[in-house]
Amino acid sequence: MTTAYFRISAAALLASSAPGLAQAQQQYQPIQAQPAATQASVINLDNRIVTLERQLADILRAEEENARRISQLETQLTQEREASAQRIAVLESKIASAAAAPVETAEPAATKPVQTAAAATSKPKPIPAIASDESDPAEQAYDAGYQLWKAGKYDAAIGALKAFTSAYPSHRRASWANNLAGRAMLDKGEPRAAAEVLLANYRGNPKGERAADSLYYLGQSLVKLDQPSQACKAYAELEAVYGATMRADLKKMLPDAKSEAKCRG
Repeated sequence: MTTAYFRISAAALLASSAPGLAQAQQQYQPIQAQPAATQASVINLDNRIVTLERQLADILRAEEENARRISQLETQLTQEREASAQRIAVLESKIASAAAAPVETAEPAATKPVQTAAAATSKPKPIPAIASDESDPAEQAYDAGYQLWKAGKYDAAIGALKAFTSAYPSHRRASWANNLAGRAMLDKGEPRAAAEVLLANYRGNPKGERAADSLYYLGQSLVKLDQPSQACKAYAELEAVYGATMRADLKKMLPDAKSEAKCRG
């Protein structure tokens, strides 16, 4: 009886505890481990980091190069400014020195090349110049350029005359200065540059006091450039525009100039 009782009790105990064991087994679930990073993903990440480092290095090099170029440009600009200041100082000194020289009352004609026999028989007379006003700085500046031209210092004269027209573009002497600058270029053997300056003086201020002279010396420049037909057009323009008001000295020089260019009529 005792043995049978224990068997029944054990069976009953197992039966009574079976639901709890089943529930505990259901509640207990093993925790699965997270998968580790693969070797490929690690390599990919390393490659991206290396790429970013290279890009950053390129950006830094570009910034250094830009900084170096900016420094070079600043240095070059400073040197150019200093050189310009020196040239201006030299020019002002020459103008001041020339202004102290005696004022001439006549403006001689430009040096002419070897002329034909007909042209050689009649040389142009000096062009009368208006006496400069010593109290007018503009007149003094123009006269400084004129004195340099008269002394045969053509480069200095051209610089002084250009400085004058830049400082006094509306002055009555601007027409004179541009014309004389063109003549200086012609005298120093630069007919092309002379033609450009003389034509610009005529077109820019046809009523200027030396516009007619610029047309005449434009013709002279064109002859030097082996363009006699164009020179004849300049002389024809001179007669058409200023025929009634042309100064006597220009009228006297014009026939020989037309003959040299073989103009018709």
